[in-house]
Amino acid sequence: MVRFSVVVFLLLQLQSLLLLAVLANKPAPIPAVAQKWLTLSGERPKVIARGGFSGLFPDSSDMGYLVANMSSLPDMVVFCDVQISKDGLGFCLSDIRLDNSTNIANVYPKGQKTYNINGDDVSGWFAVDFLADDLYNNVSLIQGILARTSLFDNSSPLKFVDEATQIKLPNELWLNVQYDMFYKQHNIDVKSFIQDTLSMGAASLGYISSPEIGFLKSLNGAVTKHVKLVFRFLAEDAVEPTTKKTYKAILADLAAIKTFATGILVPKTYIWPVTPDQYLEPHTSLVADAHKLGLQVYADGFANDMPGSFNYSYDPTAEYLQFIDNNEFAVDGFLTDFPPTASEAIGCFALNNKTNPRIGKTLVISHNGASGVFPPCTDLAYQKAVDDGADIIDCSVQITKDGIAFCADSADLTGSTTAVATFVSKSTSVPEIQEKNGIFSFDLTWSEIQSLKPLLVSPTGDQGLPRNPANKNAGKLILFSDFLELAKTKAVSGVMINIKNAAILANKGFDISEIVSSALVNATLDKQSTQQILIQSDDTSVLTKFKNVPTYKRVFTIVETISNVTQQSVDEIKKFADAVVVNRPSTVVLAAYFTKEYTDVVKKFQDANLTVYVTTLRNEFTSIAMDFFSDPILEISLYASGFEVDGLITDYPATANAYLRSPCANPDATDLPYTIVPPQPGEMLSLAERDALPPAESPAPSLEPADVVDPPLPPVSHVETTNPGASGPSSPGKNSQSANVASTGLCFLSLIYIFMVLYWF
Repeated sequence: MVRFSVVVFLLLQLQSLLLLAVLANKPAPIPAVAQKWLTLSGERPKVIARGGFSGLFPDSSDMGYLVANMSSLPDMVVFCDVQISKDGLGFCLSDIRLDNSTNIANVYPKGQKTYNINGDDVSGWFAVDFLADDLYNNVSLIQGILARTSLFDNSSPLKFVDEATQIKLPNELWLNVQYDMFYKQHNIDVKSFIQDTLSMGAASLGYISSPEIGFLKSLNGAVTKHVKLVFRFLAEDAVEPTTKKTYKAILADLAAIKTFATGILVPKTYIWPVTPDQYLEPHTSLVADAHKLGLQVYADGFANDMPGSFNYSYDPTAEYLQFIDNNEFAVDGFLTDFPPTASEAIGCFALNNKTNPRIGKTLVISHNGASGVFPPCTDLAYQKAVDDGADIIDCSVQITKDGIAFCADSADLTGSTTAVATFVSKSTSVPEIQEKNGIFSFDLTWSEIQSLKPLLVSPTGDQGLPRNPANKNAGKLILFSDFLELAKTKAVSGVMINIKNAAILANKGFDISEIVSSALVNATLDKQSTQQILIQSDDTSVLTKFKNVPTYKRVFTIVETISNVTQQSVDEIKKFADAVVVNRPSTVVLAAYFTKEYTDVVKKFQDANLTVYVTTLRNEFTSIAMDFFSDPILEISLYASGFEVDGLITDYPATANAYLRSPCANPDATDLPYTIVPPQPGEMLSLAERDALPPAESPAPSLEPADVVDPPLPPVSHVETTNPGASGPSSPGKNSQSANVASTGLCFLSLIYIFMVLYWF
């Protein structure tokens, strides 16, 4: 078969491999700190990379294999789903239908066939109908899951098994044979293919799995002892081809499996079942039962962009930990599309003391409480934020028609409460606040607002990922005074009070700055020094009103997305504020959902000795740049350990807190089995074909002095209210946001070529 050498292929790709230098977070195989794992062997679980890094690159592509290896634990296992060509050559591809992960339908439009596979008629393009040379020379890999990026499609040929076996130890190769019976029907002997592969000195081949019992039994005595045979379970109601039993029935007799296999590979729901509405049920005894018999257990079905349960709050690391850090059992390995995240769960988070002291200066600041878990600005959201380790809790102060101050994300209550169902007749237009109509807090009394239910919704609306449906209407909105009392009682490090719409409220008869100030005095927070009081606003006239209270820290919010900040603007901000809040898009420029460049906005503020907070961090993978691997931890590390921002404003305080307490947040640690290093901006994009990139967009504007300074607030109008000037049992507070970006990663271009040669040869 005619085939380009691996070296030639990699040399042709060398210019685009700059990215891989910064992904060199694969540590040297130093011994990890002594840990007691509950795996069968007592060693740490294996990271098994399905098709390399198939969550980002096409399955089994050269780039996917290489990036997976460089960004994962040193003993990562490469998982290859074996498909066999018409002339008996094997290659790696996850689906027997080649059209699901290659461009074969375009190359051979008349090649579609229909075959009966294990009782089902399946239509598509199949390897058994094509010669290996035709597949290798003419067909390219594409991403098989439409929701994932297609940026790297058509840039890699198929990877043949003999190439995959050339990986170097401590990496191992795992061959999965899904359809032995199908290949037998086409006179292809997979057993002989496996034996031929081993005879060629495939020292890295460590595992062979199959969902067909007959195939695994045929390998007993036919493969070397170092190769582990693993029985793969499919869906419980699926039928195993050899015995004609369901996999659920086979599961009931693990002792029988032990006679022909050393381990089992099971869907993760076999271990932690979930309800139909995606909540965890109690774990099964499967791992414990298998371990008693000497069977290793590998869990399948892990992908950062395919959430498994609402219990994990879209944090994929939390899901991995559920399987290895629960004090009862640990699976022996994960089959995953995102091997770096499995590696970080094992190497950075598992078996750690959750009360470890924080590393670094970065504070965790709630955004409307823990608003990813409970409806924003409710009693339960604030309590959850405290429980999850938030240093600073926030309140966005709103004012009711009768002058009561309470916490809510926006003056418009349509998005965060059930106001539409009850008070649609009170919908009005306030263009100074927003373009669309709304139902505003200053048009409702506190009694009317108390009649509403809070709403937990996706920040991107109906098209976004749903947040914890069980808590959709949980909790209640609270008065500003109650918020301050909660902060005092729970002894958090401080509060962030966000004040907006001061001019509009002044025209309605309310001096919101005075209401906030009075409430802080009443709560005796104005003169104490144990808790920080952060006054946040996008209005410099509001911040000016608090300049005479030295214990308060004034925070200027930059609402707009900017790409630069002039020195004159920095000087103006310093006249009014001690700190700034910037949004994430002002710090990271994206193209095709990948990072293109980092701005120097944060650095300019830091150089001016301004405290910098970044807003708003979210766990949902749809809000995270793709070269952060759909992993919120990687983005948090960029801001906290890279740019060393002073605070992270987040909907999910637990995730930020977990990272900051992990040993991987310590830049000086030298004895860790894994390190977290985000990629350099633009280098993932450099791997894509030029014509696949989107057209360049105009940069965001610079922040100019005219964007900073606001006109004086209008005098407070005299408006009759039911309870004029009242702040309720307390005074108002407001929500805060902050942004910053950190750039990390080193370029080791000179090492990349050496690594590639050593890796493949």
